Amino acid sequence: QVQLVESGGGLVQPGGSLRLSCAASGSIFNINTMGWYRQAPGKQRELVATADVFGNTNYADSVKGRFTISRDNAKTTAYLQMNSLKPEDTAVYYCNLDILGRITWGQGTQVTVSS
Repeated sequence: QVQLVESGGGLVQPGGSLRLSCAASGSIFNINTMGWYRQAPGKQRELVATADVFGNTNYADSVKGRFTISRDNAKTTAYLQMNSLKPEDTAVYYCNLDILGRITWGQGTQVTVSS
């Protein structure tokens, strides 16, 4: 059983920064990908960024240059550093762990960008 615990969401003004964390526990296979997705009200869940254990990363075009995904040395925690936040970044952010196609989701953390 794998569990994901997210933290770091909150309210921030436009142009501000937030850092999200996602800690994975349980039976985590060495080869996996962790990622962040988000869902705004009335919209579908969308990819934000992913990072595998080999250091490969992938970003949505809308966040390139502003967001950075990283993982700790043990590869059990993923971070999302979000800079230059915009109101359109407002959403519930979900952590995702993909172990050879077996997907686990976190409970989500709210990020609100507003003045």
